Amino acid sequence: MTTLHLVDASPFLFRAFFSVPRTIVDTNGNAANAVYGFTAFIAKYLADTKPTHIAIAFDRHFNQSFRNDYYAPYKAHREASPPELDAQVDPALEVIEALGISTFIDERYEADDLIATVIHRTRANGNDFVIVTSDKDMTQLVCDRITVVDPGRGLRFDAKAVEEKFGVRPDQITDLLALAGDAVDNIPGVHGIGPKTAADLLRRYGSLEGIYENVLHIRGSVAGKLKQDVSLAGLSKRLATVATDAPIAELAFDDLRYRGPDDARLDKLFARLGFNTLRERVR
Repeated sequence: MTTLHLVDASPFLFRAFFSVPRTIVDTNGNAANAVYGFTAFIAKYLADTKPTHIAIAFDRHFNQSFRNDYYAPYKAHREASPPELDAQVDPALEVIEALGISTFIDERYEADDLIATVIHRTRANGNDFVIVTSDKDMTQLVCDRITVVDPGRGLRFDAKAVEEKFGVRPDQITDLLALAGDAVDNIPGVHGIGPKTAADLLRRYGSLEGIYENVLHIRGSVAGKLKQDVSLAGLSKRLATVATDAPIAELAFDDLRYRGPDDARLDKLFARLGFNTLRERVR
């Protein structure tokens, strides 16, 4: 059975930007440290896993998406991403495409949505998927054919690992976020309900909808909190749920086959970026 590897670029670009020296610049003096670190990460991932099929999804905007249309505060609490990082998204795209890897990016949909849409479009083939990310929200997609990994932290989530980590099944992750919220993305949740209480409720009633169907049987202050924030719970689940309808052109599973590097294109790009030593590592 063939496995498609789907990489969420943003967390690894961020990690590279803040960990790789800012002294790495291109021939025009522009910051290139995030591109350098991310390229090194992908080169190592290719060497370690030897994928036959792989694609990488990028966020065009790190702090906003179509979700801001119906909840303006979504991710609004975050500081704006550094302009020096924003400017490295397109060079990173160029390098990844020159490496022979398919890329996806959109003005309004996040990388998570692009990955979920690719899986939705290609899963009929019966193949497996590995999502490479440090974003816990993506564990909502885990099932017998989908695994989430973060190579940088040595983490691997199958369904059992998700339940051990979060106390709920993968299909309950969006319900968990609907109740407990998510400070990272500024998803409000139900005020006063934390992850432990949310997980306990979901183990008892199965889903957010099941909880509200039985809210009259829930005792104590928890019932009052649920009743007070019923609309926020629904909104939060909507915010946390990945979209599977991102505007991606029709594609077949084999369109995402790893093509291998275009040496001439890479040489030109790496010369412009000043990645002389990295070029040898990629070779």
